[in-house]
Amino acid sequence: MDTSVLRPELLMVADAVSREKNIDREEVLEAMEQAIQKAGRAKYGHEKDIRATIDRKTGEVRLSRWTEAVEHVENEDTQISIHIARKFQPDLKVGGHLVDPLPPIDFGRIAAQTAKQVIVQRVREYERKRQYNDFKDRVGEIVNGTVKRTEYGNMMVEIGSAEGLLRRDELIPRESFRNSDRVRAYIYDVRDETRGPQIFLSRTHPAFLAKLFAQEVPEIYDGIIEIKAVARDPGSRAKMAVISKDTSIDPVGACVGVKGSRVQAVVAELQGEKIDIIPWSPQAATFVVNALAPAEVTKVVMDEEAGRVEVVVPDEQLSLAIGRRGQNVRLASQLTRWDIDILTEAEESERRQDEFRKRTALFVDTLDVDDVIAGLLVTEGFHTIEELAYADPSELNEIEGFDESVADELMTRANDYLAGKEQELDDKRKELGVVDEIADLGVFTNQMLVTLGEKGVKTLDDLADLAGDELVEIFGADVMDESVANEVIMAARAHWFDADESAE
Repeated sequence: MDTSVLRPELLMVADAVSREKNIDREEVLEAMEQAIQKAGRAKYGHEKDIRATIDRKTGEVRLSRWTEAVEHVENEDTQISIHIARKFQPDLKVGGHLVDPLPPIDFGRIAAQTAKQVIVQRVREYERKRQYNDFKDRVGEIVNGTVKRTEYGNMMVEIGSAEGLLRRDELIPRESFRNSDRVRAYIYDVRDETRGPQIFLSRTHPAFLAKLFAQEVPEIYDGIIEIKAVARDPGSRAKMAVISKDTSIDPVGACVGVKGSRVQAVVAELQGEKIDIIPWSPQAATFVVNALAPAEVTKVVMDEEAGRVEVVVPDEQLSLAIGRRGQNVRLASQLTRWDIDILTEAEESERRQDEFRKRTALFVDTLDVDDVIAGLLVTEGFHTIEELAYADPSELNEIEGFDESVADELMTRANDYLAGKEQELDDKRKELGVVDEIADLGVFTNQMLVTLGEKGVKTLDDLADLAGDELVEIFGADVMDESVANEVIMAARAHWFDADESAE
């Protein structure tokens, strides 16, 4: 019985598909073998291990049934006893396979259609895999493509032999493309997905603007000028911070170009988006001032812990600093990564006077001094009673109108006030029923002990029953972090282990 059939046309088809889809010939032949295997199982039984091979030189197709030799048969369709198998192949070992040639199958209409579906599916999988491998290292590049089709506002862009997805929300507002239009976009992600597009494109990404400038400005491409940060409101306005590694080259002027030729080329690509190019500075305050251009800034107050900066501008510059619908300050905040608060000089002056009045009243009420002395303390930078109580006496002696006796008296009153306040808190702690053992841990202030009492934590067992995150929630993350909270709770649980050891 002839168990093979020559099909040289299979090799010709494999070569044609390989060239057309840019897929390895071997992968196409493997897909054909799987299609023939599926047709063979449909004829001889899906539960059997049917395998097909195509000779890579002649196109000869062979079909065979593989049966595994085992000691104890569990599946009669795919396994055979080693003792029976050795009657057909004496040298066969356990785990080996007995291969029975099968006659070639005659592909009917349904079998041929099934085989075609298998081949098409496998070819698509190989094509998708090749596309991913070709583009996975091209994230961050600008590509030119052609709009192939539009689906619900999302565009499929043909990039050579691959397809990319340009979603509607990644398009600049009010711009539209038709089929066969040329489009330039930025590759921001490439994903290995089983279905659908893998290459994701954008025209609104901040890096798209930076890459466009790298194409237009040779100094950026050569690395002489570096783009440090970009913030965009796509289609409307953008800010870009640049710095030059060569002091003889003006980074802003190089990006603008002669008569604005370079920046205008980028603006035209971005549908008229206005671009502010500003010099980057390592000094945060200077960078914030530059970012708020064209508005003028008279004063900057930085709060590094909170990541906030207060900017004071002249009254007539307020609208310019904020921009239309807050656009200017929003872009400046994105560019500098600082939260920016805009104040006019009048607002800042009023707030400063209000703070001066509140602090003066604090010293008048707590230290029993007149407005003049309280005002001098605030003017010299004392904001709280604690700062005054723990101050160096020489600092107070240097204040005009103060001598050593006045300084000593002020510090004594400040310390007496703090001591009285601590005593009040300690009395309140005892009144709430917070035991001394918690205070003896040496971790909590009297104010914290009162807070514990108000939350119902009054004994060591109450404290020991808490979890670290619960203790942090009571005081706030700015007062106690979770690692310290866990140490405190373990210290509170120590008496449990002592009791266990005593019992043993």
